[in-house]
Amino acid sequence: MTDPLLHVDGLTLGVSLGSSVRPILRDVSFQIMPGETYGLVGESGSGKSVTSLAVMGLVKRPLRISDGKILFKGQNLLALPKREMRRLRGNRIAMIFQEPMTALNPLSTVGRQIAEMFVLHQNKSWGEAEKLAVDALASVQVPNPGERARNYPHQMSGGLRQRVMIAMALACNPDLLIADEPTTALDVTVQAEVLRLIKELCAERGTAVLFISHDLGVIASVCQRVGVMYAGCLVEENETQALFRNPRHDYTKGLLGALPRLGSRSRHGRQRLVDIDSIIADRSTLTDTRFIAPRAADGGQP
Repeated sequence: MTDPLLHVDGLTLGVSLGSSVRPILRDVSFQIMPGETYGLVGESGSGKSVTSLAVMGLVKRPLRISDGKILFKGQNLLALPKREMRRLRGNRIAMIFQEPMTALNPLSTVGRQIAEMFVLHQNKSWGEAEKLAVDALASVQVPNPGERARNYPHQMSGGLRQRVMIAMALACNPDLLIADEPTTALDVTVQAEVLRLIKELCAERGTAVLFISHDLGVIASVCQRVGVMYAGCLVEENETQALFRNPRHDYTKGLLGALPRLGSRSRHGRQRLVDIDSIIADRSTLTDTRFIAPRAADGGQP
């Protein structure tokens, strides 16, 4: 059986408040296989993004990881020295952030920022790296890549800036790509183009993806398996189609029930959308009501 590329095991994280620690994540566990696209879904504040930051080694005070392991190719990332983690970050594990305007350096051209990846992680000269940066922009279908490489982030549209982020993240052909709400600020047409681009490039390169979103439609279109996060806990996990057909946790049912459906009024009359009372939950009870389906690769039924 193939070993998981990424195994988050019992990740527990909190924020230090004086002498106490307030939990943000509690006992979060999931696996991503090589080449798989795994989705994390949940409302804002459920713990999706902070989970991705923990994987990237970007958790800073007052946040503190108090328990658990993050195994990447069997190596515990939480035990790595900072220098070793920097070698992995951007090289073997890369990330697309949800707002490229804040992630990109406004004082540097986009070509220079992409070229830096090749200089830092592949020991290329700046001249060679800048040529590779143009090729990277062409690979994500940026028009006139040679000219665009000389642009600053503010000179580009939101869709083009997100393509720059994809080019930068995939520059070194990482084993794992983390996409944190990569289409949130884009209009529907550009969103579809960016999703298609991520799917095609990652499939072509065999890159596994941790895809984070609150948009269930996006998750359904790109992910093989889905984990549902609520109040810092992973409360349900299953293959995508099985989870959408047969949600088991009440929170998952609420999320799906809150989706507007075309034509439902004509078929069923006027109906109110399902509302979820509060994001405040007793985490001690949530861990007893999780629904984590075994993966088919483990011999279980999805």
